[in-house]
Amino acid sequence: MEIRTQNPIRTGIVGLSARGGWAPQSHLLALARLDGYEVLALAASSPGAAAAAGAAYGVPRAYGSAHELVRDPDVDLVVVSVRVPLHREVILAALAAGKAVLSEWPLGNGLAEAEELAAAAAAAGVRTFAGLQARSAPAVRYVRDLVADGFAGEVLSTSLVASGRRWGATFEPGGRYLLDRDNGGTMLTIPFGHTVDALAMVLGEFTEVSATTATRRPVVREEGSGRTAAMTVHDQIAVSGRLTSGAVASLHFRGGLARATTFHWEINGTDGDLVVTGEHGHLQQARLTVRGARGAARGTRELPVPERYFAVAALDDVRDQVPYNVGAQYADVLRDLRDGTSTVPDFGHAVRRQRLLDGIERAAGAGSRVAL
Repeated sequence: MEIRTQNPIRTGIVGLSARGGWAPQSHLLALARLDGYEVLALAASSPGAAAAAGAAYGVPRAYGSAHELVRDPDVDLVVVSVRVPLHREVILAALAAGKAVLSEWPLGNGLAEAEELAAAAAAAGVRTFAGLQARSAPAVRYVRDLVADGFAGEVLSTSLVASGRRWGATFEPGGRYLLDRDNGGTMLTIPFGHTVDALAMVLGEFTEVSATTATRRPVVREEGSGRTAAMTVHDQIAVSGRLTSGAVASLHFRGGLARATTFHWEINGTDGDLVVTGEHGHLQQARLTVRGARGAARGTRELPVPERYFAVAALDDVRDQVPYNVGAQYADVLRDLRDGTSTVPDFGHAVRRQRLLDGIERAAGAGSRVAL
């Protein structure tokens, strides 16, 4: 199903809460700046919560459940911004109603759910989008083009070390569900998943992986209260592998926020080197600096991201802020819906990415290399 119209894309957001959180900080702020969208509806966990959110954000139609929202005939696009364990139910309802769907990453709680959701979308014949917005970051797109244009020559290897920001010694109030590996919102699926997707866009897909994972802090404390909680999520993830080009890749994510290196991504080639740094390992949100050197140069120099990569003028006031990459992706979604193009990752792409994460988990469990 295509939405070939010059009218605003009437959008319904599932998970928009008056208490705050990710959806109002990102989706709502981005959509409010873009011509071509109208936030028509929202769904929350109860009628009372929906009414409060509708009043707080000026959204005219407030529903007490996702099932009510997807039945609204005027909603064109359903945005799924709820916890990972709830994705499946909401997405299946939206697909059954024939709605286009944008789901936050990860698509499903594990590979099997992602495959089920992609198959359901294909059967329904509707447009789908996966919220892998790190690939929309201007710095990431610039690095992709530098590599494609031969700045580094033939890429020999890439190495990345990053802080997960969460999954350290403490957790935020309300963030307890992120400590349970079975809930699907882990350091592997969220910051590692966003980051490795961008790496693959720049340098190519993995063909094989080896991995070591560990939970080095099995007990953590809630900020403020000091109450302890068990953590089963891996807070150390070390992955090595080979890319389609033959280049060797090495990635290490550490839980929490390091006192030293928080994000450092290096690309080493026959003719040059590129380095991307940031304040944490959530590449989809981080403020990034690009540096590089070619030939006989000693040391790298900053390579400012050219203005052409900040192509969405309506987002200029939130450059280097959370809504920018989300909004840049929404601008591409709008073009895909209106022109029938396919530039934004869909559910099929999300399945391929979750297969990589599944391969990493299998490699870590077996202690051997896994072909992808």
